[in-house]
Amino acid sequence: MARQSGIIPLKGTIGNITFYKTKAGHLAREKGGVDASRIATDPAFVRTRENGAEFGRAGKAGKLLRTAFRALLLNIGDSYMSSRLTREMVKVIQADETNVRGQRNVIDGEAELLKGFEFNSNARLGGTLYAPFTTAIDRAAGTLIVDIPSFVPINMVAAPTGATHFKVLAAGAEIDFEAETFINGGAASAELPIDATATAVMALTVNVTDNTTKPLFLALGVEFYQQVNGALYSLKNGAFNALALVDISGIPAAPNP
Repeated sequence: MARQSGIIPLKGTIGNITFYKTKAGHLAREKGGVDASRIATDPAFVRTRENGAEFGRAGKAGKLLRTAFRALLLNIGDSYMSSRLTREMVKVIQADETNVRGQRNVIDGEAELLKGFEFNSNARLGGTLYAPFTTAIDRAAGTLIVDIPSFVPINMVAAPTGATHFKVLAAGAEIDFEAETFINGGAASAELPIDATATAVMALTVNVTDNTTKPLFLALGVEFYQQVNGALYSLKNGAFNALALVDISGIPAAPNP
Protein backbone atom coordinates (compact mmCIF):
# COMPACT_ATOMS: atom_id res chain seq x y z
CA MET A 1 0.00 0.00 0.00
CA ALA A 2 1.34 3.41 -1.02
CA ARG A 3 0.11 6.96 -0.57
CA GLN A 4 -0.76 8.90 -3.71
CA SER A 5 0.89 12.25 -4.34
CA GLY A 6 0.13 14.78 -7.00
CA ILE A 7 -2.41 17.41 -7.90
CA ILE A 8 -5.14 15.05 -9.16
CA PRO A 9 -5.90 11.97 -7.01
CA LEU A 10 -6.80 8.81 -8.89
CA LYS A 11 -9.62 6.35 -8.35
CA GLY A 12 -10.03 2.98 -10.05
CA THR A 13 -7.65 0.42 -11.52
CA ILE A 14 -4.85 0.88 -14.03
CA GLY A 15 -3.10 -2.35 -14.93
CA ASN A 16 -2.32 -4.11 -11.66
CA ILE A 17 -2.56 -0.98 -9.53
CA THR A 18 -5.77 0.02 -7.74
CA PHE A 19 -6.24 3.62 -6.62
CA TYR A 20 -8.74 4.39 -3.85
CA LYS A 21 -9.66 6.90 -1.15
CA THR A 22 -9.75 6.27 2.62
CA LYS A 23 -9.87 8.44 5.70
CA ALA A 24 -6.08 8.21 5.70
CA GLY A 25 -6.00 9.85 2.26
CA HIS A 26 -5.67 8.67 -1.34
CA LEU A 27 -3.84 5.34 -1.52
CA ALA A 28 -2.67 2.85 -4.13
CA ARG A 29 -1.96 -0.86 -3.97
CA GLU A 30 -1.03 -3.67 -6.31
CA LYS A 31 -3.69 -6.19 -7.20
CA GLY A 32 -2.98 -9.66 -5.96
CA GLY A 33 -4.31 -12.56 -3.98
CA VAL A 34 -5.76 -15.94 -4.85
CA ASP A 35 -8.41 -16.39 -7.54
CA ALA A 36 -11.93 -16.43 -6.05
CA SER A 37 -12.91 -19.67 -7.82
CA ARG A 38 -9.96 -21.46 -6.25
CA ILE A 39 -10.89 -20.22 -2.78
CA ALA A 40 -14.44 -21.49 -3.34
CA THR A 41 -13.43 -25.04 -4.34
CA ASP A 42 -9.85 -25.88 -3.35
CA PRO A 43 -9.68 -28.13 -0.23
CA ALA A 44 -6.62 -26.13 0.85
CA PHE A 45 -8.88 -23.16 1.50
CA VAL A 46 -11.53 -24.94 3.55
CA ARG A 47 -10.64 -22.89 6.66
CA THR A 48 -10.86 -19.71 4.61
CA ARG A 49 -14.37 -20.67 3.48
CA GLU A 50 -15.41 -21.51 7.02
CA ASN A 51 -14.08 -18.24 8.37
CA GLY A 52 -15.69 -16.33 5.53
CA ALA A 53 -19.09 -17.90 6.18
CA GLU A 54 -18.95 -17.05 9.87
CA PHE A 55 -17.68 -13.54 9.23
CA GLY A 56 -20.57 -12.95 6.85
CA ARG A 57 -22.99 -14.25 9.45
CA ALA A 58 -21.45 -11.93 12.03
CA GLY A 59 -21.80 -8.95 9.72
CA LYS A 60 -25.47 -9.71 9.07
CA ALA A 61 -26.18 -10.14 12.79
CA GLY A 62 -24.38 -6.91 13.61
CA LYS A 63 -26.39 -5.02 11.02
CA LEU A 64 -29.64 -6.38 12.48
CA LEU A 65 -28.60 -5.28 15.97
CA ARG A 66 -27.67 -1.82 14.70
CA THR A 67 -31.03 -1.55 12.93
CA ALA A 68 -32.86 -2.45 16.14
CA PHE A 69 -31.14 0.50 17.89
CA ARG A 70 -31.14 2.79 14.85
CA ALA A 71 -33.26 5.50 16.51
CA LEU A 72 -30.46 6.16 19.01
CA LEU A 73 -27.56 5.43 16.69
CA LEU A 74 -28.68 8.26 14.41
CA ASN A 75 -27.38 10.56 17.15
CA ILE A 76 -24.05 8.77 17.61
CA GLY A 77 -20.86 9.88 15.88
CA ASP A 78 -18.54 6.87 15.39
CA SER A 79 -17.75 5.87 11.80
CA TYR A 80 -15.97 2.68 12.91
CA MET A 81 -18.84 1.37 15.04
CA SER A 82 -20.16 -1.16 12.52
CA SER A 83 -16.76 -2.79 11.99
CA ARG A 84 -16.12 -2.93 15.75
CA LEU A 85 -19.52 -4.55 16.29
CA THR A 86 -18.86 -7.13 13.58
CA ARG A 87 -15.56 -8.02 15.25
CA GLU A 88 -17.33 -8.59 18.58
CA MET A 89 -20.11 -10.55 16.89
CA VAL A 90 -17.48 -12.91 15.46
CA LYS A 91 -16.47 -13.69 19.05
CA VAL A 92 -20.11 -14.46 19.87
CA ILE A 93 -20.28 -16.91 16.96
CA GLN A 94 -16.95 -18.51 17.84
CA ALA A 95 -18.35 -19.29 21.30
CA ASP A 96 -20.91 -21.64 19.70
CA GLU A 97 -20.09 -25.11 21.04
CA THR A 98 -22.98 -26.82 19.26
CA ASN A 99 -22.18 -26.50 15.56
CA VAL A 100 -19.05 -27.30 13.56
CA ARG A 101 -16.76 -24.60 12.20
CA GLY A 102 -18.30 -22.75 9.31
CA GLN A 103 -21.81 -23.38 10.63
CA ARG A 104 -21.52 -21.68 14.02
CA ASN A 105 -24.05 -18.90 14.58
CA VAL A 106 -25.21 -16.19 16.97
CA ILE A 107 -28.19 -18.18 18.28
CA ASP A 108 -25.99 -20.97 19.62
CA GLY A 109 -23.18 -18.61 20.58
CA GLU A 110 -22.83 -16.37 23.63
CA ALA A 111 -24.71 -13.12 23.01
CA GLU A 112 -23.80 -12.04 26.54
CA LEU A 113 -20.24 -11.41 25.29
CA LEU A 114 -21.59 -8.18 23.78
CA LYS A 115 -22.39 -6.74 27.21
CA GLY A 116 -20.44 -3.55 27.69
CA PHE A 117 -20.12 -2.85 23.96
CA GLU A 118 -19.72 0.88 23.38
CA PHE A 119 -21.47 2.17 20.27
CA ASN A 120 -19.41 5.37 20.41
CA SER A 121 -15.75 4.73 21.16
CA ASN A 122 -15.21 8.49 21.25
CA ALA A 123 -17.62 8.95 24.16
CA ARG A 124 -17.89 5.87 26.34
CA LEU A 125 -20.81 5.53 28.73
CA GLY A 126 -18.48 4.70 31.64
CA GLY A 127 -16.63 7.94 31.10
CA THR A 128 -19.76 10.02 30.58
CA LEU A 129 -22.31 8.95 33.18
CA TYR A 130 -20.87 8.33 36.66
CA ALA A 131 -24.22 7.96 38.41
CA PRO A 132 -24.77 4.38 39.63
CA PHE A 133 -27.52 2.36 37.95
CA THR A 134 -28.97 -1.13 38.06
CA THR A 135 -30.53 -3.19 35.28
CA ALA A 136 -33.04 -6.01 35.17
CA ILE A 137 -34.45 -8.19 32.39
CA ASP A 138 -37.73 -9.97 33.20
CA ARG A 139 -38.52 -12.43 30.43
CA ALA A 140 -41.85 -13.47 31.93
CA ALA A 141 -43.12 -9.89 31.99
CA GLY A 142 -41.29 -8.87 28.83
CA THR A 143 -39.60 -5.88 30.46
CA LEU A 144 -36.09 -4.44 30.36
CA ILE A 145 -35.44 -1.91 33.13
CA VAL A 146 -32.78 0.60 34.11
CA ASP A 147 -33.08 2.17 37.58
CA ILE A 148 -31.01 5.25 38.39
CA PRO A 149 -31.14 6.86 41.86
CA SER A 150 -31.24 10.65 42.17
CA PHE A 151 -27.91 12.31 41.34
CA VAL A 152 -26.43 15.78 40.88
CA PRO A 153 -25.67 16.25 37.15
CA ILE A 154 -22.74 18.62 37.52
CA ASN A 155 -21.00 16.01 39.69
CA MET A 156 -22.02 12.81 37.89
CA VAL A 157 -22.13 13.73 34.21
CA ALA A 158 -18.94 14.44 32.25
CA ALA A 159 -20.36 16.98 29.84
CA PRO A 160 -18.44 18.26 26.81
CA THR A 161 -17.70 21.94 26.41
CA GLY A 162 -20.78 23.84 25.29
CA ALA A 163 -23.35 21.39 26.64
CA THR A 164 -26.05 22.92 28.83
CA HIS A 165 -28.51 20.02 29.04
CA PHE A 166 -28.53 16.23 28.82
CA LYS A 167 -30.98 13.37 28.52
CA VAL A 168 -30.67 9.77 29.72
CA LEU A 169 -32.08 7.14 27.38
CA ALA A 170 -32.75 3.41 27.57
CA ALA A 171 -33.51 1.19 24.60
CA GLY A 172 -34.34 -2.48 24.44
CA ALA A 173 -34.61 -4.99 21.63
CA GLU A 174 -35.87 -8.54 21.25
CA ILE A 175 -34.01 -9.92 18.23
CA ASP A 176 -34.76 -12.98 16.11
CA PHE A 177 -31.47 -13.52 14.29
CA GLU A 178 -32.86 -16.43 12.27
CA ALA A 179 -35.92 -14.60 10.92
CA GLU A 180 -33.97 -11.30 10.84
CA THR A 181 -36.73 -9.47 12.71
CA PHE A 182 -36.89 -7.55 15.97
CA ILE A 183 -39.18 -5.83 18.44
CA ASN A 184 -37.79 -2.74 20.12
CA GLY A 185 -38.73 0.15 22.33
CA GLY A 186 -37.30 3.00 24.32
CA ALA A 187 -37.69 5.26 27.33
CA ALA A 188 -36.00 8.53 28.24
CA SER A 189 -35.77 11.22 30.87
CA ALA A 190 -36.63 14.82 30.12
CA GLU A 191 -33.88 17.17 28.92
CA LEU A 192 -32.23 18.15 32.18
CA PRO A 193 -29.93 21.08 32.95
CA ILE A 194 -26.33 20.26 33.81
CA ASP A 195 -26.30 22.01 37.17
CA ALA A 196 -26.28 21.33 40.90
CA THR A 197 -29.97 20.43 41.11
CA ALA A 198 -30.50 16.77 41.97
CA THR A 199 -32.49 14.77 39.43
CA ALA A 200 -35.56 12.75 40.23
CA VAL A 201 -35.21 8.98 40.52
CA MET A 202 -35.26 7.47 37.03
CA ALA A 203 -37.00 4.18 36.25
CA LEU A 204 -36.66 3.60 32.51
CA THR A 205 -38.69 0.62 31.30
CA VAL A 206 -38.87 -0.94 27.84
CA ASN A 207 -41.51 -3.52 26.92
CA VAL A 208 -41.07 -6.44 24.53
CA THR A 209 -42.86 -9.79 24.13
CA ASP A 210 -43.93 -11.66 27.27
CA ASN A 211 -42.11 -14.98 27.77
CA THR A 212 -40.01 -14.54 24.64
CA THR A 213 -37.34 -17.11 23.80
CA LYS A 214 -35.31 -14.65 21.70
CA PRO A 215 -32.15 -12.82 22.84
CA LEU A 216 -32.82 -9.54 24.66
CA PHE A 217 -30.54 -6.50 24.56
CA LEU A 218 -30.69 -3.44 26.83
CA ALA A 219 -28.78 -0.24 26.05
CA LEU A 220 -28.26 2.90 28.10
CA GLY A 221 -27.15 6.23 26.71
CA VAL A 222 -26.68 9.94 27.29
CA GLU A 223 -27.37 12.70 24.77
CA PHE A 224 -26.13 16.28 25.10
CA TYR A 225 -27.76 19.53 24.06
CA GLN A 226 -26.94 23.21 23.96
CA GLN A 227 -29.55 25.80 24.81
CA VAL A 228 -29.62 28.84 22.55
CA ASN A 229 -32.34 31.49 22.98
CA GLY A 230 -34.51 29.06 24.87
CA ALA A 231 -34.28 26.25 22.30
CA LEU A 232 -32.26 23.01 22.69
CA TYR A 233 -30.00 21.80 19.90
CA SER A 234 -28.15 18.49 19.63
CA LEU A 235 -24.49 19.13 20.42
CA LYS A 236 -22.01 18.65 17.56
CA ASN A 237 -24.14 16.10 15.70
CA GLY A 238 -23.87 13.50 18.45
CA ALA A 239 -20.07 13.32 18.58
CA PHE A 240 -20.19 13.26 22.41
CA ASN A 241 -23.32 11.14 22.89
CA ALA A 242 -22.71 7.83 24.66
CA LEU A 243 -24.54 4.52 24.23
CA ALA A 244 -23.59 1.07 25.48
CA LEU A 245 -25.13 -2.38 25.91
CA VAL A 246 -25.58 -2.66 29.68
CA ASP A 247 -27.49 -5.95 29.96
CA ILE A 248 -28.12 -8.95 27.71
CA SER A 249 -30.13 -12.12 28.08
CA GLY A 250 -29.34 -14.76 25.46
CA ILE A 251 -31.39 -17.82 24.62
CA PRO A 252 -32.91 -19.24 27.84
CA ALA A 253 -32.01 -22.79 28.74
CA ALA A 254 -34.50 -25.41 27.61
CA PRO A 255 -36.57 -26.88 30.48
CA ASN A 256 -35.72 -30.36 31.67
CA PRO A 257 -37.98 -33.01 30.12
